[in-house]
Amino acid sequence: MGLFGPLKPLHRAEEDGKSLAKTLSWPHLMALGIGGIIGTGIYTLTGVGAGLAGPGVILSFALCGLVCACAALCYTEMSTMIPAAGSAYTYTYSAIGEIAGWVVGWALILEYSLACSSVAVGWSAHLVGFLNETIGLQLPAALMNAPHAGGLVNLPAVLVSLAVMGLLLVGARESATINIFLVIIKIVALGAFIVLGLPAIQAGNYDPFAPFGFIGQQMGGEKVGIMAAAAIVFFAFFGFDAVSTSAEEAKNPGRDLTVGILGSMGVSTLIYMLVAAVAVGVVPFAEIASSAEPLPHILREIGYNTVAAFVGGAAIVALPSVILVMMYGQSRIFFVMARDGLLPPAVAKVNKKGSPALITLITGVFVAIFAGFVPLKEIAALSNAGTLIAFIAVALSMIILRKKMPDVTRTFKVPAHLLVGGAAILGCGFIFYSLPVQSQLFTFVWMIAGLIVYFSYGRWNSRLRKGT
Repeated sequence: MGLFGPLKPLHRAEEDGKSLAKTLSWPHLMALGIGGIIGTGIYTLTGVGAGLAGPGVILSFALCGLVCACAALCYTEMSTMIPAAGSAYTYTYSAIGEIAGWVVGWALILEYSLACSSVAVGWSAHLVGFLNETIGLQLPAALMNAPHAGGLVNLPAVLVSLAVMGLLLVGARESATINIFLVIIKIVALGAFIVLGLPAIQAGNYDPFAPFGFIGQQMGGEKVGIMAAAAIVFFAFFGFDAVSTSAEEAKNPGRDLTVGILGSMGVSTLIYMLVAAVAVGVVPFAEIASSAEPLPHILREIGYNTVAAFVGGAAIVALPSVILVMMYGQSRIFFVMARDGLLPPAVAKVNKKGSPALITLITGVFVAIFAGFVPLKEIAALSNAGTLIAFIAVALSMIILRKKMPDVTRTFKVPAHLLVGGAAILGCGFIFYSLPVQSQLFTFVWMIAGLIVYFSYGRWNSRLRKGT
């Protein structure tokens, strides 16, 4: 029994009939990671970040990439050491205790659900832009915008959320295989943007590089600056942690998870830096900030209308892969929390294909509601808050288990673990500090609600506390 409740054994046997099928290999996992990382962050939030930091958004992406690289190393060690579903929730439960594990699991629910919703909103913006600019089709504004934008509901965002939910109900392997093809489409589209945009860069667009400073300032009631932008575009990087939620379904966890997590982070960070540098170099940052689909807009501005249509079309086809990855991760978090007794056992039931059908259905409906009615920037900021809590917990868990269990076999070991783990903790803490104040307050309220749920139900039904 630890300070924060009982500690979950590193290799606790799964309950009969409630284990996930081992169907995924490293190509599936690497594509899963890239599919989650490369998405709304680069297709849509590039514009939001540019509006907050100017050309300095390049540095915002770099800083986020550095912090996430440290977190990714911690995730890799933990996921290969504890190859079970649950990601940061499971690692924290084993290293710190049940209460801390619950808090992190509750944060992951916030992360994944709202991440799905934000991507759905970004997908909707690209669909509307594609239909307007390429086909000349004007859809009813009331059904294309959430209430904050003068509409009734963002119907495309709702529909794509429900469609991805349906795909996940088919099964994990089938979903992951389709995801590989969607990832290839995204990379080709972004490669075309980089190649065509490089010759059109104007050096003057990089000056001033950081018009609102590094730490930032308050303007118009919101935080601006490089760190404020980092707190938003951070959303773009955290798809790799969804790979660790699939640890129980990996055929060879030691090899597959290492390649999946580190490989997807390396490829995605390189692509992000190139795309951001080209985007703010081709047109003034204020122009990027005003567009809901900045990359196709930039290509149209420099005369590549056909390629703009391709990039916009690629986003429409491929962004659902990000929703797929995040919704997949969300359902697995719910699954393992229920299997541990902290949520009702019905949530942990799997269908004939080894997928948790009920919780996938619940998650899909929840995601669709948020996507239909809440603004993109607010969703992304709230999702980031949950992610940052999870990253800090994983880095701390890695450091604690190095001290408590130095002799346990680790397929992958973080080099200079105190330095890397400390950098992940401090970096994530600084980014959380840079989030909008309202997002920080909502996160606090969400956590209070989570603790109420835990002490009302989870604590009394915990399998560890019952000794089952």
